[in-house]
Amino acid sequence: MDVVDDKGGLTLWAPAKINLNLHVVGRRADGYHELETWMQKLALYDEICLQPTTAAGIQLACSTLGVPSDHTNLAWKAADVFLKNSSRFGHHGIRIHLKKNIPAAAGLGGGSSDAGTVLRGLNRLCDFEFSEQQMVDMARSLGADVPLFAVEHSAVLARGVGDIMEPVPSLDNYTYILVNPDFEVSTKWVFETFALTRQNENSILAGFRKDESPSLSLKNMHNDLERITSGKFPEIEQMKGRLLKAGASAAMMSGSGPTVFGLFPDADSEEIDLPAVAESIRREYCYKVFVVRASVGAWPSGEGTGF
Repeated sequence: MDVVDDKGGLTLWAPAKINLNLHVVGRRADGYHELETWMQKLALYDEICLQPTTAAGIQLACSTLGVPSDHTNLAWKAADVFLKNSSRFGHHGIRIHLKKNIPAAAGLGGGSSDAGTVLRGLNRLCDFEFSEQQMVDMARSLGADVPLFAVEHSAVLARGVGDIMEPVPSLDNYTYILVNPDFEVSTKWVFETFALTRQNENSILAGFRKDESPSLSLKNMHNDLERITSGKFPEIEQMKGRLLKAGASAAMMSGSGPTVFGLFPDADSEEIDLPAVAESIRREYCYKVFVVRASVGAWPSGEGTGF
Protein backbone atom coordinates (compact mmCIF):
# COMPACT_ATOMS: atom_id res chain seq x y z
CA MET A 1 0.00 0.00 0.00
CA ASP A 2 1.09 3.57 -0.65
CA VAL A 3 1.46 5.98 2.25
CA VAL A 4 0.58 9.69 2.31
CA ASP A 5 2.37 11.78 4.93
CA ASP A 6 1.10 14.91 6.67
CA LYS A 7 3.09 17.14 4.33
CA GLY A 8 1.37 15.86 1.20
CA GLY A 9 4.19 13.51 0.23
CA LEU A 10 3.65 10.02 -1.09
CA THR A 11 5.61 6.81 -0.52
CA LEU A 12 5.15 4.03 -3.06
CA TRP A 13 6.55 0.59 -3.76
CA ALA A 14 7.72 -0.24 -7.29
CA PRO A 15 7.52 -4.00 -8.02
CA ALA A 16 9.89 -6.17 -10.00
CA LYS A 17 8.60 -8.24 -12.92
CA ILE A 18 9.46 -11.47 -14.65
CA ASN A 19 8.71 -12.52 -18.22
CA LEU A 20 7.00 -15.90 -18.25
CA ASN A 21 7.17 -15.81 -22.03
CA LEU A 22 9.07 -13.45 -24.33
CA HIS A 23 8.78 -13.71 -28.11
CA VAL A 24 10.59 -11.24 -30.39
CA VAL A 25 8.35 -10.66 -33.42
CA GLY A 26 10.30 -8.07 -35.41
CA ARG A 27 12.14 -4.79 -35.38
CA ARG A 28 10.52 -1.43 -35.99
CA ALA A 29 11.88 1.45 -38.02
CA ASP A 30 12.57 3.41 -34.81
CA GLY A 31 14.88 0.66 -33.53
CA TYR A 32 12.48 -0.78 -30.95
CA HIS A 33 11.62 -4.47 -31.18
CA GLU A 34 8.06 -5.73 -31.48
CA LEU A 35 7.43 -8.13 -28.64
CA GLU A 36 4.83 -10.57 -27.41
CA THR A 37 5.28 -11.26 -23.72
CA TRP A 38 3.53 -12.57 -20.61
CA MET A 39 4.63 -10.52 -17.60
CA GLN A 40 4.05 -11.01 -13.88
CA LYS A 41 4.73 -8.42 -11.18
CA LEU A 42 6.46 -9.70 -8.05
CA ALA A 43 6.58 -8.60 -4.40
CA LEU A 44 10.19 -7.41 -4.62
CA TYR A 45 10.06 -3.63 -4.44
CA ASP A 46 12.04 -0.46 -4.81
CA GLU A 47 10.79 2.27 -2.46
CA ILE A 48 10.00 5.71 -3.89
CA CYS A 49 9.12 8.84 -1.93
CA LEU A 50 7.60 11.80 -3.77
CA GLN A 51 7.49 15.20 -2.09
CA PRO A 52 6.06 18.25 -3.90
CA THR A 53 8.18 21.39 -3.57
CA THR A 54 7.31 25.05 -3.96
CA ALA A 55 10.29 25.57 -6.27
CA ALA A 56 10.03 24.27 -9.82
CA GLY A 57 12.26 21.47 -11.03
CA ILE A 58 13.16 17.87 -10.23
CA GLN A 59 15.42 16.75 -7.39
CA LEU A 60 16.41 13.09 -7.24
CA ALA A 61 18.36 11.31 -4.53
CA CYS A 62 19.12 7.60 -4.29
CA SER A 63 20.33 5.70 -1.24
CA THR A 64 22.16 3.16 -3.43
CA LEU A 65 25.71 3.92 -4.55
CA GLY A 66 26.28 3.99 -8.29
CA VAL A 67 22.69 4.84 -9.22
CA PRO A 68 22.56 8.13 -11.14
CA SER A 69 20.60 10.98 -9.55
CA ASP A 70 20.35 13.18 -12.64
CA HIS A 71 18.46 13.28 -15.94
CA THR A 72 19.91 9.91 -16.99
CA ASN A 73 17.82 8.11 -14.36
CA LEU A 74 14.49 6.78 -15.69
CA ALA A 75 12.68 8.01 -12.56
CA TRP A 76 13.90 11.55 -13.30
CA LYS A 77 12.86 11.20 -16.96
CA ALA A 78 9.41 10.02 -15.92
CA ALA A 79 8.93 13.05 -13.67
CA ASP A 80 10.08 15.31 -16.49
CA VAL A 81 7.61 13.81 -18.96
CA PHE A 82 4.75 14.10 -16.46
CA LEU A 83 5.49 17.69 -15.48
CA LYS A 84 5.69 18.75 -19.12
CA ASN A 85 2.25 17.26 -19.79
CA SER A 86 0.51 18.27 -16.57
CA SER A 87 -1.62 21.40 -16.27
CA ARG A 88 -2.33 20.83 -12.55
CA PHE A 89 1.20 20.70 -11.19
CA GLY A 90 1.60 24.38 -11.98
CA HIS A 91 4.88 25.89 -10.79
CA HIS A 92 5.49 23.15 -8.25
CA GLY A 93 8.51 20.90 -8.43
CA ILE A 94 9.09 17.40 -7.11
CA ARG A 95 11.64 15.83 -4.82
CA ILE A 96 12.19 12.09 -5.40
CA HIS A 97 13.97 9.75 -3.02
CA LEU A 98 14.70 6.30 -4.38
CA LYS A 99 15.71 3.24 -2.37
CA LYS A 100 16.78 0.38 -4.62
CA ASN A 101 16.14 -3.26 -3.74
CA ILE A 102 15.68 -4.64 -7.27
CA PRO A 103 19.06 -5.46 -8.88
CA ALA A 104 20.02 -3.28 -11.85
CA ALA A 105 20.42 -4.60 -15.41
CA ALA A 106 18.94 -7.89 -14.20
CA GLY A 107 15.92 -8.52 -16.45
CA LEU A 108 13.56 -7.62 -13.58
CA GLY A 109 12.43 -4.21 -14.84
CA GLY A 110 13.72 -2.21 -11.86
CA GLY A 111 14.40 1.06 -13.65
CA SER A 112 11.21 0.76 -15.68
CA SER A 113 9.20 0.09 -12.54
CA ASP A 114 10.68 3.18 -10.88
CA ALA A 115 9.63 5.24 -13.89
CA GLY A 116 6.11 3.83 -14.06
CA THR A 117 5.67 4.26 -10.32
CA VAL A 118 6.77 7.90 -10.48
CA LEU A 119 4.20 8.51 -13.23
CA ARG A 120 1.45 6.88 -11.19
CA GLY A 121 2.43 8.67 -8.01
CA LEU A 122 2.49 12.07 -9.68
CA ASN A 123 -0.87 11.34 -11.26
CA ARG A 124 -2.29 10.67 -7.80
CA LEU A 125 -0.81 13.88 -6.43
CA CYS A 126 -2.64 15.63 -9.28
CA ASP A 127 -5.98 13.99 -8.41
CA PHE A 128 -5.69 11.54 -11.31
CA GLU A 129 -5.36 14.14 -14.02
CA PHE A 130 -4.60 11.56 -16.71
CA SER A 131 -6.49 8.47 -17.86
CA GLU A 132 -4.86 5.04 -17.96
CA GLN A 133 -4.35 5.32 -21.72
CA GLN A 134 -2.73 8.73 -21.35
CA MET A 135 -0.42 7.25 -18.72
CA VAL A 136 0.52 4.44 -21.09
CA ASP A 137 1.22 6.99 -23.82
CA MET A 138 3.63 8.85 -21.54
CA ALA A 139 5.21 5.59 -20.38
CA ARG A 140 5.78 4.41 -23.97
CA SER A 141 8.24 7.24 -24.57
CA LEU A 142 10.39 6.04 -21.66
CA GLY A 143 10.99 2.41 -22.64
CA ALA A 144 9.41 -0.92 -23.54
CA ASP A 145 8.72 -2.16 -19.98
CA VAL A 146 7.50 1.12 -18.51
CA PRO A 147 3.85 0.83 -19.69
CA LEU A 148 3.43 -2.31 -17.55
CA PHE A 149 4.16 -0.26 -14.44
CA ALA A 150 1.89 2.59 -15.50
CA VAL A 151 -1.17 0.35 -15.09
CA GLU A 152 -2.67 -1.43 -12.08
CA HIS A 153 -2.70 -4.99 -13.39
CA SER A 154 -0.55 -7.57 -11.62
CA ALA A 155 -0.09 -9.68 -14.77
CA VAL A 156 -0.55 -8.90 -18.47
CA LEU A 157 -0.06 -10.18 -21.95
CA ALA A 158 1.62 -7.43 -23.93
CA ARG A 159 2.58 -6.82 -27.52
CA GLY A 160 3.92 -3.97 -29.63
CA VAL A 161 6.67 -2.36 -27.56
CA GLY A 162 4.94 -3.54 -24.40
CA ASP A 163 2.25 -0.87 -24.66
CA ILE A 164 -0.71 -2.95 -25.89
CA MET A 165 -1.76 -4.93 -22.84
CA GLU A 166 -4.46 -7.35 -21.78
CA PRO A 167 -4.76 -8.21 -18.08
CA VAL A 168 -4.58 -11.91 -17.21
CA PRO A 169 -4.91 -13.79 -13.91
CA SER A 170 -1.93 -13.39 -11.61
CA LEU A 171 0.00 -16.55 -10.70
CA ASP A 172 -0.68 -16.22 -6.99
CA ASN A 173 -0.43 -19.90 -6.11
CA TYR A 174 3.34 -20.04 -6.54
CA THR A 175 6.44 -18.95 -4.67
CA TYR A 176 9.22 -17.62 -6.87
CA ILE A 177 12.94 -18.00 -6.21
CA LEU A 178 14.97 -15.39 -8.10
CA VAL A 179 18.69 -15.95 -8.58
CA ASN A 180 20.65 -12.91 -9.74
CA PRO A 181 24.32 -13.66 -10.59
CA ASP A 182 27.00 -11.12 -9.73
CA PHE A 183 27.13 -9.49 -13.17
CA GLU A 184 24.96 -7.16 -15.24
CA VAL A 185 23.72 -7.73 -18.78
CA SER A 186 23.14 -4.92 -21.28
CA THR A 187 19.66 -5.15 -22.78
CA LYS A 188 20.94 -3.21 -25.78
CA TRP A 189 23.69 -5.79 -26.36
CA VAL A 190 21.27 -8.71 -26.12
CA PHE A 191 18.85 -7.26 -28.65
CA GLU A 192 21.63 -6.22 -31.01
CA THR A 193 23.06 -9.73 -30.84
CA PHE A 194 19.73 -11.44 -31.26
CA ALA A 195 19.25 -12.80 -34.78
CA LEU A 196 15.59 -12.88 -35.70
CA THR A 197 15.25 -16.38 -37.17
CA ARG A 198 11.51 -16.92 -37.05
CA GLN A 199 8.30 -14.93 -37.34
CA ASN A 200 5.15 -15.43 -35.25
CA GLU A 201 6.02 -18.94 -34.05
CA ASN A 202 5.40 -20.33 -30.59
CA SER A 203 3.38 -17.23 -29.73
CA ILE A 204 1.08 -17.34 -26.72
CA LEU A 205 -0.74 -14.27 -28.01
CA ALA A 206 -2.31 -15.54 -31.22
CA GLY A 207 -5.71 -15.35 -29.57
CA PHE A 208 -4.94 -11.90 -28.16
CA ARG A 209 -4.38 -10.57 -31.67
CA LYS A 210 -7.84 -11.83 -32.61
CA ASP A 211 -9.47 -10.26 -29.54
CA GLU A 212 -9.88 -13.66 -27.94
CA SER A 213 -8.61 -14.88 -24.58
CA PRO A 214 -5.48 -16.99 -25.05
CA SER A 215 -4.95 -20.08 -22.94
CA LEU A 216 -1.99 -19.69 -20.59
CA SER A 217 0.00 -22.34 -18.80
CA LEU A 218 3.57 -22.91 -17.71
CA LYS A 219 3.97 -25.00 -20.87
CA ASN A 220 4.04 -21.63 -22.67
CA MET A 221 7.24 -20.58 -20.89
CA HIS A 222 9.92 -19.62 -23.42
CA ASN A 223 12.32 -16.71 -23.78
CA ASP A 224 13.77 -15.94 -27.22
CA LEU A 225 16.60 -13.95 -25.62
CA GLU A 226 17.78 -16.72 -23.33
CA ARG A 227 20.02 -18.39 -25.91
CA ILE A 228 21.89 -15.11 -26.43
CA THR A 229 22.59 -14.41 -22.77
CA SER A 230 23.21 -18.03 -21.78
CA GLY A 231 25.55 -18.41 -24.75
CA LYS A 232 27.88 -15.88 -23.15
CA PHE A 233 27.12 -16.68 -19.52
CA PRO A 234 26.88 -20.42 -18.71
CA GLU A 235 25.69 -19.49 -15.21
CA ILE A 236 22.17 -19.11 -16.68
CA GLU A 237 21.78 -22.81 -17.51
CA GLN A 238 23.56 -23.78 -14.32
CA MET A 239 21.07 -21.88 -12.17
CA LYS A 240 18.09 -23.21 -14.12
CA GLY A 241 19.30 -26.73 -13.48
CA ARG A 242 19.86 -25.99 -9.81
CA LEU A 243 16.31 -24.67 -9.36
CA LEU A 244 14.72 -27.57 -11.24
CA LYS A 245 16.70 -30.04 -9.16
CA ALA A 246 15.41 -28.28 -6.03
CA GLY A 247 11.83 -28.96 -7.14
CA ALA A 248 10.80 -26.00 -9.28
CA SER A 249 7.96 -26.76 -11.71
CA ALA A 250 9.72 -24.59 -14.27
CA ALA A 251 12.77 -22.34 -14.47
CA MET A 252 13.75 -19.68 -16.99
CA MET A 253 15.70 -16.47 -17.48
CA SER A 254 13.69 -13.24 -17.20
CA GLY A 255 13.90 -10.56 -19.88
CA SER A 256 17.40 -10.10 -21.24
CA GLY A 257 18.81 -11.61 -18.05
CA PRO A 258 20.78 -12.55 -16.18
CA THR A 259 18.23 -13.24 -13.41
CA VAL A 260 16.85 -16.78 -13.43
CA PHE A 261 13.61 -17.66 -11.66
CA GLY A 262 12.03 -20.89 -10.51
CA LEU A 263 8.33 -21.43 -9.84
CA PHE A 264 7.40 -23.56 -6.83
CA PRO A 265 3.69 -24.49 -6.51
CA ASP A 266 1.99 -23.97 -3.17
CA ALA A 267 0.85 -27.60 -3.38
CA ASP A 268 4.48 -28.65 -2.86
CA SER A 269 5.23 -26.15 -0.08
CA GLU A 270 5.28 -28.75 2.69
CA GLU A 271 7.83 -30.87 0.84
CA ILE A 272 10.34 -28.18 -0.14
CA ASP A 273 12.14 -25.89 2.30
CA LEU A 274 12.37 -22.84 0.05
CA PRO A 275 14.34 -20.60 2.44
CA ALA A 276 16.89 -23.41 2.77
CA VAL A 277 17.13 -23.75 -1.02
CA ALA A 278 17.70 -20.01 -1.36
CA GLU A 279 20.29 -19.91 1.41
CA SER A 280 22.18 -22.84 -0.08
CA ILE A 281 22.48 -21.09 -3.45
CA ARG A 282 23.39 -17.82 -1.76
CA ARG A 283 26.20 -19.42 0.27
CA GLU A 284 27.62 -21.51 -2.55
CA TYR A 285 27.68 -18.87 -5.29
CA CYS A 286 27.50 -15.54 -3.41
CA TYR A 287 24.62 -14.57 -5.67
CA LYS A 288 21.63 -12.39 -4.80
CA VAL A 289 18.72 -14.73 -4.09
CA PHE A 290 15.13 -13.67 -3.34
CA VAL A 291 12.12 -15.73 -2.25
CA VAL A 292 9.02 -13.79 -3.29
CA ARG A 293 5.33 -14.02 -4.10
CA ALA A 294 3.29 -12.38 -6.84
CA SER A 295 2.53 -8.70 -6.34
CA VAL A 296 -1.21 -8.19 -6.00
CA GLY A 297 -3.42 -5.14 -5.94
CA ALA A 298 -3.28 -1.68 -7.44
CA TRP A 299 -0.58 0.78 -6.47
CA PRO A 300 -1.03 3.60 -5.84
CA SER A 301 -4.71 3.30 -4.97
CA GLY A 302 -7.39 5.45 -3.40
CA GLU A 303 -8.33 9.06 -3.83
CA GLY A 304 -6.01 11.81 -4.99
CA THR A 305 -4.35 13.94 -2.36
CA GLY A 306 -3.83 17.15 -4.31
CA PHE A 307 -1.44 19.82 -3.04
